[in-house]
Amino acid sequence: MLDKSKSQPTVLRPKGWPQPKGYSDGMSAKGRVIVTGGVVGWDEQGKFGEGLAAQTGKTLENIVAIIAEAGAGPEHIVRLTWYVTDIENYLALQREIGAAYRDVMGKHFPAMAVVQVVRLVEKAALVEIEATAVLPE
Repeated sequence: MLDKSKSQPTVLRPKGWPQPKGYSDGMSAKGRVIVTGGVVGWDEQGKFGEGLAAQTGKTLENIVAIIAEAGAGPEHIVRLTWYVTDIENYLALQREIGAAYRDVMGKHFPAMAVVQVVRLVEKAALVEIEATAVLPE
């Protein structure tokens, strides 16, 4: 039987560092590594939702669908790298993006980075996210 306490990623935070808001400074995990490509928030017909928060929610749903193919869930994600086309819009919509995030990911906050880019390959995409998950052995 799998000991769940040892199967989940562990948050890494040096002593005395402040509690990050909505992410972890680092994660440690043991198991099979699952990596996604850059994932965008389109549906099965290739259509994008309106706005950054909607696209973020769909992007995260798409990531969860990809890692589910390997038997993983949101709780196994150890890193997310976000690429956004407008960092000011991202910062202005933190409440809405946070709600969309929690709807898909719950209260699991892996290590994350958010990077502004000039444009994404898919013209209608406002966000693209790469994920790394570790599935316990």
